[in-house]
Amino acid sequence: MTQPTLMPRPSQLDRDAFVTHYGDIYEHSPWVAADTWDRGLTAAEDTPDGLAEAMGKTLRAAAPERQLEVIRAHPDLAGKAAIAGELTDDSTREQAGAGLDQCTPEEMARFERLNAAYKQKFGFPFVMAVKGSDRHAILAAFATRLENSPEEERRTAVEQINRIARFRLEARAQG
Repeated sequence: MTQPTLMPRPSQLDRDAFVTHYGDIYEHSPWVAADTWDRGLTAAEDTPDGLAEAMGKTLRAAAPERQLEVIRAHPDLAGKAAIAGELTDDSTREQAGAGLDQCTPEEMARFERLNAAYKQKFGFPFVMAVKGSDRHAILAAFATRLENSPEEERRTAVEQINRIARFRLEARAQG
């Protein structure tokens, strides 16, 4: 099955237009789009998979400090920003799609405890591509990932962010 083409086509945009159109794919981190454009785009990056792979490569190749900036740009799952309605439109849709807007008071308290423990251990928020997941699976992943080393968890967070980006690009291609 062929993938749909992103519109506008990334390979046909100048740098400013590309960053304007695709700079929000990575939460509050338009530099990922800018650096991806700087590396060069071809027609292979005109599909969600192609552009997701190129942008993911940019983030994976970034210095750990830069990766941490992107990780730290993400909100807590079911956190204060969600409750206050301060998430980006993409994050709001993604968290609601996983049912995080329907947590019981007990689940919210557990999310708050896990968010705090995770940030205490790693120094950044727990990031997970929640599409296709539910709050029970997310809570289980939290507990499992708290056992990771800081280096392993930074790499895991980067890959989860790249999955989020892929989902966002796929959604854009579908209209």
